[in-house]
Amino acid sequence: MVIVLGIDPGTANTGYGVVMTRGAQMGALDGGVIHESLVGIHTRVTELIAEYEPDAVAVEDLFFNRNVRSAMAVSETRGVVLLAAGQAGVPCFSYTPQAIKKSVCGSGSAPKDQVQRMVGALLGLPAPPEPDHAADALAVAICHASSAPIRAAVA
Repeated sequence: MVIVLGIDPGTANTGYGVVMTRGAQMGALDGGVIHESLVGIHTRVTELIAEYEPDAVAVEDLFFNRNVRSAMAVSETRGVVLLAAGQAGVPCFSYTPQAIKKSVCGSGSAPKDQVQRMVGALLGLPAPPEPDHAADALAVAICHASSAPIRAAVA
């Protein structure tokens, strides 16, 4: 069994999703959005790590086009997430938005609504997860969980 905590860092909303895999089966254990300051994000991620004892934390890589201020804020969020994982001794992995979309949807340019639908289907949920930040975090966790057997074989 592998448990992965996925994080979609944001400036106002940080999505989280906890995915468990056992063989070919995959399911969601938790998911939501953190609407807190950096201290609150660190506290909540620390709580999630203590509660679910994940084997890994997977975080979406920073991507920005023009807004440097927004990129800095997201970097700070990523920093407190990585700190929480490091303090707990949980290994961290980063994935680009394109790699996550390709892993979940088969295309690195899939739109958000397609990602939501595929996350719901892959996890056997009755409906696509809401809000989109939670769906994105679950997608990050799925991306990591899907690549874990390959990483283990190579190691």
